[in-house]
Amino acid sequence: MVTPSKLAQDLTETSRFINFKDPQMRSLILSLGTRTLALFGSMVFSYFLIRYALKHLDPTHEEKKRQKELAEIISKKMNLPKSLVNNFNEYEMCLLADLINPIDIKVTWQDIGGLDDIIDNVRQTVIYPLQHPELFSQSKLLTTPKGVLLYGPPGCGKTMLAKAIAREAGANFINLQVTSLLDKWYGESQKRTAAIFSLAKKLQPTIIFIDEIDSFMRTRQNDDHECTRMVKTQFMTLWDGLETDDADPTSNRILIIGATNRAQDLDAAILRRMPTRYHIQSPNINQRIKIFELVLNNENLDTDVDLEELAQQTTNYTGSDINEICRQAAMQRIVEICNKYSTTTTTTNEEDHLSQLRPITRADFLEALKQVRESHQHHHAFNRLTLD
Repeated sequence: MVTPSKLAQDLTETSRFINFKDPQMRSLILSLGTRTLALFGSMVFSYFLIRYALKHLDPTHEEKKRQKELAEIISKKMNLPKSLVNNFNEYEMCLLADLINPIDIKVTWQDIGGLDDIIDNVRQTVIYPLQHPELFSQSKLLTTPKGVLLYGPPGCGKTMLAKAIAREAGANFINLQVTSLLDKWYGESQKRTAAIFSLAKKLQPTIIFIDEIDSFMRTRQNDDHECTRMVKTQFMTLWDGLETDDADPTSNRILIIGATNRAQDLDAAILRRMPTRYHIQSPNINQRIKIFELVLNNENLDTDVDLEELAQQTTNYTGSDINEICRQAAMQRIVEICNKYSTTTTTTNEEDHLSQLRPITRADFLEALKQVRESHQHHHAFNRLTLD
């Protein structure tokens, strides 16, 4: 039986074989210890050096790190399941910055004036297929459009319409920025493009919105940069892959919406992938009256204000122009009060200011009309195109 005392005795006897008084033996032991320590230190140094190199050799490391931090904040805000977030790759995490929850979209159908006919058609063609895919999978004649194009002069509500579609359909809204796709490092742009569609599929129903789509998908030319050409080709290839599985009609509830005021510059291949098109043009007189009513709904108007008269004086004005006219008219009375008290040292409170706030008058609108120029004076006249 081995006892502690016996073990200590054995160890003592074993050490007798090592002559520590011999200089050569001491030198050998010291040499072995030094080499072992140096080898261990070298291994530790190499480990941390390799980790540092792998971490910083990626030129997009810092950007991805910032995007990932932002994506984590957005995912928490949207209450995305942790299991789903953990399944995102690094490129999908970067693109989460462009994601908007439908409940956070404040634009509704009621905020869009003068587009009632288009809204009704959008409900039938776009909203219902996203909400009830099982019904539209019963026949090949009811194929859901993979792309929708909103085209027309600027300021007519194309972006608002796209947001309202996402809110109405309850679809996640990816407001795709072209800069989110393009990267100077070779291969990164292609990975980000693929991530857009993989992210949209994981979050479906999803709407991918591309504002000013002509800047990204214009007609391909020989002098296009190789990277841009490859991204366009890959985007269209992945777009073609958005085909619903007959066994699972909810497998691809993804819709791409593009908005442009230069439809004539779009590539023919893009137009072919957007069979559903809506021409959002300048409002007519009845539509302008509705827009005035919508914008001025909760405003204090004088009895001399005639909305029909204002609509008649705003021919060729867009919804954005009309909103600016109303803003300028409302500002007239504010400026009067501010000018009045800027020349006096009398102390006033908020109640005094509010008590002097008069209604918006016809004269205010006439002055605003002088200040606001028509949109068509700043842009080339938009010619309606036949997109065949």
